[in-house]
Amino acid sequence: MRAAILVLLILGIAVCAPSAKAGLSTTPRDTTASVEPPSLMDEATQQSEDQIRLTRAKRRDVQRRLTRLGFDTRPSGKFDDATRDAISRWQEQHGYAKTGFLNTAQHQALLSESSAAREAGRSEHHGGGRGRRSRGIGGPIGAIGHVVGGIFGR
Repeated sequence: MRAAILVLLILGIAVCAPSAKAGLSTTPRDTTASVEPPSLMDEATQQSEDQIRLTRAKRRDVQRRLTRLGFDTRPSGKFDDATRDAISRWQEQHGYAKTGFLNTAQHQALLSESSAAREAGRSEHHGGGRGRRSRGIGGPIGAIGHVVGGIFGR
């Protein structure tokens, strides 16, 4: 039994050695969103927002994205005064006319910007603690795996 454990330990070390040498990537990543420049000619109105056909779920998504970007609003699915104010502040920050309504280009810009912010947050926080963890194999083989992983800092 000890011989089998020793063989498995040596195999584990041999398998993990190349990945231990790899280390962290030093290649910089571009985390900025590719948001199209504001079109000051296309002022957003109630009519332009109606053309987007935002369902209640999509309105909640817009509210959550605004909150993620620092424009706090409650995700109710209704664009109340607080939401209109948050949209206006977001528009002002991006050089759009402050109307409190969205048009298609602004809606797409908001989606892109908040997606980039979410990805940046994941890379900084390693998934925000919601990542999956492998359960691995239990018993003596699992114990050997944990020891080998501990040796190589995994």
